[in-house]
Amino acid sequence: METYVDAIGEDTAATTMETAAKKKNDNKKLKVMVALDESKNSFDALEWAVQHLRDVISAEPETDQEGGLLTLVHVHPTYLQYIYPSGGTDIVPEPVRKAREESTTKLFTRALEISRGRMVKTETMLLEGDPKEMICQAVEQTHVDLLVVGNRGLGMIKRAFLGSVSDYCAQHAKCPVLIVRPPGEISTKEHKNK
Repeated sequence: METYVDAIGEDTAATTMETAAKKKNDNKKLKVMVALDESKNSFDALEWAVQHLRDVISAEPETDQEGGLLTLVHVHPTYLQYIYPSGGTDIVPEPVRKAREESTTKLFTRALEISRGRMVKTETMLLEGDPKEMICQAVEQTHVDLLVVGNRGLGMIKRAFLGSVSDYCAQHAKCPVLIVRPPGEISTKEHKNK
């Protein structure tokens, strides 16, 4: 390797290698998690993520770059534990269990079509428990770089009583959280402010 000194007196070979190393870090691919449920808003968040974050979560096949990853997480709420106090899922009636499996399959099939249509490497994760807590635990265990969640647009009163998954995750997740508002809500608020 030849070394040249530029007009300022710096070693250009070293500067070039530092620049290349910096560019490689600038092109770092991210691990992104999108929390899904059956709502339109969670699919809006997924659409937003694959559209706007595609460059940082998908690897170019011709480079030696380590690819990013999109993780789709869905949590079955354990509200059944209040109906069945023993807490065991073994006592969940078969029709309920079957309906839940079918809805989860449809949810992930639809989500995978969206992400794979944009050529994004995707994995799915199915959990059971309190969605707010389980999403934050999954973030911590999988070391994702960004969590993307939809916003249902609850008012202050409903949010205070029902709780908001997006608010909870914004406060407790161990990574940055991007909350995607519904597309119609954005333009409606912008028009009201004018």
